[in-house]
Amino acid sequence: MFHEQRIVVSAAEESLPLAIRELELDFGPEAKVEPIGPEMAVITAPGLTAQEVADRCEAAPLVFPRHLTVETALLDADADLDRIAEAALAAVRQADLPKSFALQVWVSGRSSYEFGPAAAFGAIAGELDAAGYTVAKSRRDHVLSCCLTPRGVLLGLNETRDSLSDWPGGGVRLSKGRDQISRAEFKLEEALGEFGLDLPKGGNALDLGAAPGGWTRILRGRGLRVWAVDPGDLDERLSRDGQIKHLKLTAGRFLRSNRTVFDVAVNDMRMDPKLSTELMVRAAEHLAPGALAIVTLKTGSREVLTTVQACLALLTGPYEVLHARQLRHNRHEITVVARRTDAPAAA
Repeated sequence: MFHEQRIVVSAAEESLPLAIRELELDFGPEAKVEPIGPEMAVITAPGLTAQEVADRCEAAPLVFPRHLTVETALLDADADLDRIAEAALAAVRQADLPKSFALQVWVSGRSSYEFGPAAAFGAIAGELDAAGYTVAKSRRDHVLSCCLTPRGVLLGLNETRDSLSDWPGGGVRLSKGRDQISRAEFKLEEALGEFGLDLPKGGNALDLGAAPGGWTRILRGRGLRVWAVDPGDLDERLSRDGQIKHLKLTAGRFLRSNRTVFDVAVNDMRMDPKLSTELMVRAAEHLAPGALAIVTLKTGSREVLTTVQACLALLTGPYEVLHARQLRHNRHEITVVARRTDAPAAA
């Protein structure tokens, strides 16, 4: 008898209805999608696998799901640490996992448990260690998930490549660095890490709407020369860097007059998503073939899915869209990563 996988999808709490709607539209009436917590839903369909869901999230793209796992057990909310650890070991043995894998524990929604993720991680890791397994927090081929939810303790197993994110529930945690200029830097750092992006180790980068300069700082840290375009001021620490050229112009005026060819272009401006997308289409004329473009789309709260799809359609042509997802640090935004095609940009 075929065992139907229960594929657990995590999303931002305020965006879970959008993630559910994306899954329903993409997988059709045969798929059943139901919420199981403030940030989680389960999708099931005959023969559907986590790999297929992950592939569709990347290819379609579906922008609101940000983590996947396959449910293996759901324990009562009154389960103690010993019972959770024993169930985790049983799941690992039944799945015949290799001796080394990742263990990730997190909380979904308000927790009423007498213990937190750290205690659960310690209990499970101890049980697994006694049985001859070695666990890490990330960077393994397989991942055992443990989520403390209002309805119970969910255990899941998945291949990391099909999990969308190598962080617990897709909840990327970044630390503020000493030189950080703005919290907006987290958005670019998360995109670079989550999508495994390799920026060129030299060349020219264009930062549209750069002030106060957080994204400019990251690009410089990757060895790029940066044209920072913004009528506003940059952080004074950047003014001492001769490889940063600050142009106090609007993005539109700069693109009308610029003749430089860029290897990377980024845009984190606060503006209507369609206008921001149209700006990136214009910017494509100034990019070398194969250049990366990274833009955050401020989606708002009305007709979100329609707006996102319209923006992605506009980008197609001058660009190949590589990734589009609501990352943890986006809030009400979508990060889109695209590559400049060899074809001329639309006039």
